[in-house]
Amino acid sequence: MKHFTIKELTASDTARRLGIDNTPTQRAIANLNLLVDNILDPLREEYGSPIYVNSGYRCHALNSAVGGSATSQHLTGEAADITTGNRRDNRRLYELIKQLKLPIDQAIDEHDYTWIHVSYGPRHRRSFFSL
Repeated sequence: MKHFTIKELTASDTARRLGIDNTPTQRAIANLNLLVDNILDPLREEYGSPIYVNSGYRCHALNSAVGGSATSQHLTGEAADITTGNRRDNRRLYELIKQLKLPIDQAIDEHDYTWIHVSYGPRHRRSFFSL
């Protein structure tokens, strides 16, 4: 983990506000390390500027509180929602993810590049789409 930390990948304003303990399991920590090593750190190296994590690991209570899917990869530490800070650069980041051919499971443009959901997991679907 060169550019990201477990603390950053588990931080949540919603969890703090609601008093939810978002401590990851050992399995989730292992998955977060794989996500960083295979997707986030290489992406940050190529992008050359900071990338911020809006949401990483979510325990079940936090995932429910934010309206996440019951099958969300955030629950297992396989996903993160990331941003550069603005939509224009998020679009550029999304295109870079495609170009780099990283072993991504999913890359999702969320709400016209408000943020980008990236995941790394055993399926490696290389699925790209917009919500």
